[in-house]
Amino acid sequence: MASTIAVDKLQVGMFIHLDGGWLSHPFPLSSFRITGAEQIAVIRRLGLAQVRWNPDKSLLAGADGAAPPAAQAQAGAAETAARRHRELLALQREAQQQCEHQFGEAAQAWHEAWSAATARPAEARDKANALAQAMVDKLVLGGDVGIRLVAGAAGEHAAAHALNVSVVALLLARSLGLAPEEMLDLGLGALMHDAGKIELPERVRHADPGIGAADLAAYRDHVAKGVVLGRRMGLSEGALAVLAQHHEHADASGFPQRLGGERIALTARIVALVDRYDNLCNPPSRVPPLTPHEAVSMLFAQGRARYDSIVLNVFIRMMGVYPAGSLVQLTDDRYALVVGVNSTRPLKPRVLVHDPGVPRDEALLLDLEHTPDVGVRRSLSAGKLPAPALEYLDPRPRVRYYFEPLGSGAPATRDDATAAVMA
Repeated sequence: MASTIAVDKLQVGMFIHLDGGWLSHPFPLSSFRITGAEQIAVIRRLGLAQVRWNPDKSLLAGADGAAPPAAQAQAGAAETAARRHRELLALQREAQQQCEHQFGEAAQAWHEAWSAATARPAEARDKANALAQAMVDKLVLGGDVGIRLVAGAAGEHAAAHALNVSVVALLLARSLGLAPEEMLDLGLGALMHDAGKIELPERVRHADPGIGAADLAAYRDHVAKGVVLGRRMGLSEGALAVLAQHHEHADASGFPQRLGGERIALTARIVALVDRYDNLCNPPSRVPPLTPHEAVSMLFAQGRARYDSIVLNVFIRMMGVYPAGSLVQLTDDRYALVVGVNSTRPLKPRVLVHDPGVPRDEALLLDLEHTPDVGVRRSLSAGKLPAPALEYLDPRPRVRYYFEPLGSGAPATRDDATAAVMA
């Protein structure tokens, strides 16, 4: 049962909800359990008099330091396991819903900036800059953040592409140690890197296989058009560098200036790689998509000359051999869908496991970081899975990513999964 509490009464362990929307505070989620005094200090600086909190989801010590009485109550092993399953499932669903809601908010903010770019460029800049700043804040202030696979509506390719590139590029920038102000330029540039396509006819917005020379030249002109529009918007020089150079390659094989090596801004080198990765997974035309695992493998095999070697190596380490969206077979022969990756421990993703004995909407995610006796054996294409497993896992035709704060909605560990089976 939710109630309100004065901000100056907040304690570590309280589960709270911040009203006002995702862009009104720097936390990755609007609902979360307070884990430290620094979070309380940030909440107080927001100027709120009170916040909503949920005592049932809070973990507060009693007067003697013991756990709450409800946590001590044991109605038998089966009942305890069932209750634990329900609690974990509720946390898991809430974390997923918030992540997908925030993806939707970010997509809407991007659409507003994109739609205003030509007629109201200053307004577009302010909206895009606010979104980029909010995304950077999630990474700088949000603690341990990973990549989450999210659902998305059909027909939103442009927004999903911009957000995919921005999310992965910002996580990569953090792994490379870029300063917050550099990350802001990167985020703004990544969000608007295709701004020059606004003025192009639909037929030349993508370099489809077999495109004619005239249409290819028109397509490539989106870079120059994007820089002109970016200047009208008043974008920072760092963001403009991303717009100008996101199709340049380390081996000088790119366009429009055939720059190479360190003549390309580091932020543009990052976006060039991530842009290619997303286009392999989510091709804008009818080209067959690659699985995330196949895309990473192709970049590693064929992109070592084309892309900055340091950026490419860090990208592969961060995304993991099995990025979110990959279909895999585990070492115990079960099939699974990778739904979340901790960018600091990518070889141990969180997976949805095909289990005929558990309805899909009641299945707990399995965190392979906490299952030393289970790992990933291999990646598979959808056509290699048995029909029941494919129907259960239900991989989306489009791969969409967003930030996921880690630790707030704990996925199942080995003990949790065992308890659920016993129940």
